[in-house]
Amino acid sequence: MFLSRTEFFIAKRYLWPGKGEGIIAVVVGFSLIGVMLGVAALVVVMSVMNGFRAELFDKTTALNGHAVVQGYDGKLADWQRIAAVAKATPGVVSAVPLIEQPLMASSEGRVEGVLVRGMRLEDIRNGTIGKSVTAGHIADVAPGSNNVAIGSQLAQQLGVGVGASISLISPQGQTTPFGTVPRIVSYRIAAIFEVGVYDYDKAFVVMPIADAQTLLMLGDAVGMIEVQTVDADRVGQILAPVAQAARGSGEVRDWKQLNSSLFEALAVERVTMFVVLSIIIIVAAFNILSSLIMLVRAKTRDIAILRTMGATRGSMLRIFMSVGLTIGLLGTVGGLILAAIFLYFRQGVVNAAQFVTGQNLWDPSIRFLSELPARVDAIDVIGTVVMTIVLSLLFTLYPALRAARTDPVQVLRYE
Repeated sequence: MFLSRTEFFIAKRYLWPGKGEGIIAVVVGFSLIGVMLGVAALVVVMSVMNGFRAELFDKTTALNGHAVVQGYDGKLADWQRIAAVAKATPGVVSAVPLIEQPLMASSEGRVEGVLVRGMRLEDIRNGTIGKSVTAGHIADVAPGSNNVAIGSQLAQQLGVGVGASISLISPQGQTTPFGTVPRIVSYRIAAIFEVGVYDYDKAFVVMPIADAQTLLMLGDAVGMIEVQTVDADRVGQILAPVAQAARGSGEVRDWKQLNSSLFEALAVERVTMFVVLSIIIIVAAFNILSSLIMLVRAKTRDIAILRTMGATRGSMLRIFMSVGLTIGLLGTVGGLILAAIFLYFRQGVVNAAQFVTGQNLWDPSIRFLSELPARVDAIDVIGTVVMTIVLSLLFTLYPALRAARTDPVQVLRYE
């Protein structure tokens, strides 16, 4: 929208209503603030939702892979053959054996349900677990050492620390004339880790895969094979040969199936939040409409005089559309700046709100993650900016047309 010097001067003058037009200035100010808050809220919420999904995806796939090949009875006896097929499949990055078994853990009279995970030594030390140790030494967790690593939340619930012992209770024990006697084995806690996902930190007991096979009496078998691929979105297509090779022994389950309810809920919530927060921008656009209608009514005499001096209807249309578009642009820029500041200090804002209210606003047992995540998506930001500008133009069109259609003869007849 190109303006002449005269049109630019008039539009600039109308952005700052004159003396006696304070109510117009207030409405214009509220319109600008409304647009700013709407843009900021939409960008912040969409970024937090994107960060929440991305953080969950990164952490879950780092621990569980893009897919797993699970044995039908919890035991994968011919895992070496299946792992070899997986490693030879194009698009597969890694295929490693894994054992996961829910058991009970007790210490000093406290009992908690746990998920015992047996992993290869290099996967423990070089993977997510080894990089998330908060206490102790992961190097002490070695085959035959009788040492384990546990999650931070589990350590808190059991009231244990590094050097303490926990007893793992397995229902697969010795058979006697009176029934099966549960197998109870004590282990020393050598390290405590915190991966940042509450469900993992409260349940995982990690040990070398050989110790897990001994505890669960699996022999040389494992529970599953964890597979990483080059493209998580094409995991089903990539692992089709692996699923064929595992037929009869187990099944392939990808990250979408393992966490389907969680990621589907996040997708629905993301769309819902976008629709709800877009209403704020629509309301702000209505404020622009009302402020420009008031401005046109207040400037009717000025418009008539400008028309008699040679201003065209196109000039009036451009002037008032420029006023509305400027309000939308200023509000959009202000909203983006406000969103950037909030996202940068987001965890500090959450901590301050918790301190003031005395409430735990980010309970990891509910939110899964221990900190508020955020990941800005350029497409979401561009979509928000485009939507705001388009709405500003659309809601500016009516008062601008009304100003352009002003009949100077009717207005100045009795002047």
